[in-house]
Amino acid sequence: MREADMLHTSLEASVIDAIVHGRLNDPFAVLGPHRVNDKTELRSFHPGASAVSVVGGKGQVTLQQIDHSGVFVGAIDDAIGKDKKYTLHVTWNVQGSELVQETEDPYAFDLLLGELDLHLLAEGRHRELGRCLGAIPMTLEGVEGTRFAVWAPNARRVSVVGDFNTWDGRRHPMRLRAEAGVWEIFIPRIAAGTRYKYELLDNQGHVLPLKADPVARASELPPATCSVVTSNTPFRWTDGAWIKTRNELLTYTAPMSIYEVHAASWLRVVEEDNRNLDWHELGDRLIPYAVEMGFTHLEFLPIMEHPFGGSWGYQPLGQFSPSSRFGTPAAFANFVDRCHNAGLGVILDWVPAHFPSDAHGLAHFDGTALYEHADPREGFHQDWNTLIYNFGRNEVRGFLIASALEWLEHFHIDGLRVDAVASMLYRDYSRKAGEWIPNIHGGRENLEAVGFLKELNEAVSARCPGALMIAEESTAWPGVTAPVKDGGLGFSYKWNMGWMHDTLHYMEYNPLYRRHHHHELTFGLVYAYSEKFMLPISHDEVVHGKGSLYEKMPGDDWQKLANLRAYFGFMWTHPGKKLLFMGCEFAQVREWNHDASPDWDLLDDPRHRGIQHLVRDLNHIYVSEPALHESDCDAAGFRWLIGDDADNSVFAYLRVTPNAPTLIVVCNMTPVARTDYRIGLPDMVGGITQSDTWEEILNTDAAIYGGGNLGNSGQVAMSPHAANGHQQSIALTLPPLSTIVFRKKN
Repeated sequence: MREADMLHTSLEASVIDAIVHGRLNDPFAVLGPHRVNDKTELRSFHPGASAVSVVGGKGQVTLQQIDHSGVFVGAIDDAIGKDKKYTLHVTWNVQGSELVQETEDPYAFDLLLGELDLHLLAEGRHRELGRCLGAIPMTLEGVEGTRFAVWAPNARRVSVVGDFNTWDGRRHPMRLRAEAGVWEIFIPRIAAGTRYKYELLDNQGHVLPLKADPVARASELPPATCSVVTSNTPFRWTDGAWIKTRNELLTYTAPMSIYEVHAASWLRVVEEDNRNLDWHELGDRLIPYAVEMGFTHLEFLPIMEHPFGGSWGYQPLGQFSPSSRFGTPAAFANFVDRCHNAGLGVILDWVPAHFPSDAHGLAHFDGTALYEHADPREGFHQDWNTLIYNFGRNEVRGFLIASALEWLEHFHIDGLRVDAVASMLYRDYSRKAGEWIPNIHGGRENLEAVGFLKELNEAVSARCPGALMIAEESTAWPGVTAPVKDGGLGFSYKWNMGWMHDTLHYMEYNPLYRRHHHHELTFGLVYAYSEKFMLPISHDEVVHGKGSLYEKMPGDDWQKLANLRAYFGFMWTHPGKKLLFMGCEFAQVREWNHDASPDWDLLDDPRHRGIQHLVRDLNHIYVSEPALHESDCDAAGFRWLIGDDADNSVFAYLRVTPNAPTLIVVCNMTPVARTDYRIGLPDMVGGITQSDTWEEILNTDAAIYGGGNLGNSGQVAMSPHAANGHQQSIALTLPPLSTIVFRKKN
C-alpha cells in the first residue's frame, strides 16, 4: 500500500479541488494515463462511484479513491500490455445493488482534429463543418464512440453533458485547441440517439446555461432543447439522374413554378391532436399532389430546428439540423430523394440574417458576444427581437456558409431562398437616427454582410453546380443577381417584391377605379429585366391581418373568384419565375393560420375546385409553351400590344421566343364583357403575318374554372384592319375579369 500512499501525493490538493469543483480547464494534462516516477499512473474522476478498476492485456488493477472525492488514482503497469490499451470498470451503487459500467477512458486519446481543420476553422473557410464540429460517431483506435467538438474560444471550461454522465459537467471536460478556440473530446460508447448539451464556464468562471450544439445534426422534439447524436452512415441516394441533369433543369430558360409550403400545417391530422405529417407522410401526400398540379419545385418555410413553432422556422437555432417535428435527418433525405425521383426540385428557406436569443442557443455562447455583435446597434434586431450575426468574424461567416452547403451537399437540396436579405444589406434597416453605427466609410451599407453574401454565393457556385440561391430582397440594391466578378451579389434570382405589392394593390381596387391605377400593373415591366426575377405570392401576403388572396379581391363571391382567376392568368404569363403559397391554388378563403391546415374541404365547392383546375392548367401551359419561360430573363421575349387602355383596364402583350409559337395574352380587369375588341399586331415580330390564325389555349372565364364561358370559339383569324398603329389586327371577345391566351397556329 505504500505505492498508493505515494500516489496520493502525485496530485496537488489544488488540482484535486479543481477536478471536484469543475474548474479543470486542461483536463488532459491531469486525467488519463501519465508517467510519474517511471510508472504509468492513471487518474480518473467518477463522483459517486464506489470502485474503479483498470483491465488491460496483463490483468486488472484497482484504483484508489482520494478522500472520497471521486478522484481515483493508481499505477496500472501491472494491468496494461504493450498496446497500452485498457478499459475502466466503474462500480456504482444503484438502489442497493452494484452496477458495473465498462468503458474506455476518454483521456487516453490523443489530439482529435487535424491542423488543417483548425486552420480552416480559424480562417472561416472550413466548408464541411458538419463533418468536423458537432457530434460525430466514429471508431477511434478500434473503439466505437462519438467525437465532440465545439467553438468557444473565450470559455474557461467546456464539458459534454448528457444522460450518460447524469448531466454532470465535471465528468467530461474537453481539451482546448487554443489556435482555433475549439474544444474537443472523444467519448467511448456514445452512440446515435444519445442526448447531449455543452456546459461552459465563462472567462470569469461562472457556469452558463446549458447550450445546445451549434453544429448539431439532430435535435430533440421541441419544446425540449437537447442536441442528439445522429448516425454517420451515409444515406443511399437514388437521385443520380436528377443531380446529373440539374444544370439543365435549373437554367434561366427553364420553367420554374414553385409551390411554397409550411410543412407543419400543409395537412394536419385533426383527429390525432392536430399533429403535423412527418416526412414519410408528406412524401405520400404532398409529392403526388404537387406533381399532379404541375409545379416544378417545392419550397419549404425553414425546416431547420427552431424552438418556437409560431416563428414558422424563421428563428432557427439548428442551422445543421432538420427539425425533429417531421422525423429524422435520414427521413428528410429520403423525402428529398423521392421528390427528385418524381421530377420535383426542393428549395429551402434559410435564415442567416438573425437568430433568437434563447438561453440554450447561440446567444452569448461562451459568455461573450461570440456569434452576434456586442453593441445592440449592430447586434439586436428590433423588429423581431432577435440577434444579428457578426458577419465580420471569420468563424461566423464560415459557420453560416458551411450550413448552407450542408443542405445543398449533404441533403441534395436544389436551392436556398435567403431570408431577409434587405435587413442584412443596410446598417440602418428599420432603425432611427442614432440607433445604428455607420460603416468604416460613414455609409449605411453593411459592408461585412455584402462580403459574406458574395463569399456565400461564390462558394455555392463552385461546390454545387446548378444549385439556386434566391434573395428575398425588397430594396433597389443594384446587382443582386449580377455575378460577383461583375460587382454583383451573385444570387440566381431575386424575389420581385415591387411587382407583388403593386399588382396586389391594383387588384384590391374596385374595378371602377382601376383606370386611375393602370400603371401599377404595367410598371413592373419597366424594370423586369434589371434583375433575374421571381414573382412571389408567398405566405407573407396571406397572414397577419392581410387576409387571403380571396379576401383581397373586391366584389361579391363571383367577382372575387373571377378577379383571382384573371390575376393568376396575368401572373403566369408575366415574365419571371412563379411562386405560390399553399392554399392560394384553390382560393383559400381565410388567411393562413399555422395551427390549422388550409381549408381543403373548399374543394367540394366547384368554384374553388375550378380555381385549382386553373392553376394546374396554367402550370402545364407555362411548362409546355417555351414562349412563357425561355425568355423570362430576356427583354426580347416580351412586347406590349396594348399597355395604355386605362379607361377599359385592358392589357395585351406578346410573349416570344425563338423557334416556338408566339403567344398573345389579353387581360380584361373589369367586370364588363367587351366584344369586337381590336388589337393591332406588328409585322415580323414572332413571325406574325396577315394569314395567321390564333388558337385560344387558355381562358380564365371558361366554365371548367367556374367562369361564365364567354370566349372566342376556340380561335380567331388575322384581318387587314389597322389598329394601334399596325396594319393588321385581330378582333376579340374579352370575357369579364379574365385573362385569355392565344397561340399562333403553324
